[in-house]
Amino acid sequence: MKVVAFNGSPRKGGNTASLIEHVFSELEKEGIETEMVQLGGKSIHGCIACMKCFENMDRRCVIDKDIVNECIEKMIEADGIILASPTYFADLTPELKALIDRAGFVAKVNNEMFRNKVGVAVVAVRRAGSIHVFDSINHFFTISQMIIPGSSYWNIGIGLAEGDVEKDEEGIRTMETLGQNMAWLLKKLHS
Repeated sequence: MKVVAFNGSPRKGGNTASLIEHVFSELEKEGIETEMVQLGGKSIHGCIACMKCFENMDRRCVIDKDIVNECIEKMIEADGIILASPTYFADLTPELKALIDRAGFVAKVNNEMFRNKVGVAVVAVRRAGSIHVFDSINHFFTISQMIIPGSSYWNIGIGLAEGDVEKDEEGIRTMETLGQNMAWLLKKLHS
């Protein structure tokens, strides 16, 4: 089994990546392969509503000048998907939103190709606005007919400067529990 995480933060080793790593640690203890894809810092174009994915139905977005099609391939191959973002003005990063919009359309028109995969949202936040980010990511999972495991709290970690989330004991516990629950669910679905 494999879980792929898409880090929407522009900081490659920042708080969002740290939170993902705590989830990964629990998955890896259960023998689940993990991979992190860095979206932040890459040029990712938003959906242009050309509707070519509806015509082509080839499991690809017609825009082929960025990493979105590579990400879609990784999503198809994965058993579990983590979408992670810092909180920007009470919302997710534009790179992650572009991936959600484009991958979502492609999946819909290609026989709901993310159906029954496990989806997890991970959110870093300085203070407030994280629940909207959490909800936005989960909306993608539910409309894609994916399965969402819970945790001991909403999947957020609090911190501003790089490394601050490591001081958020409850946030770290939440990520560890999330990883344990995701691993349990993946194993149940594949037994």
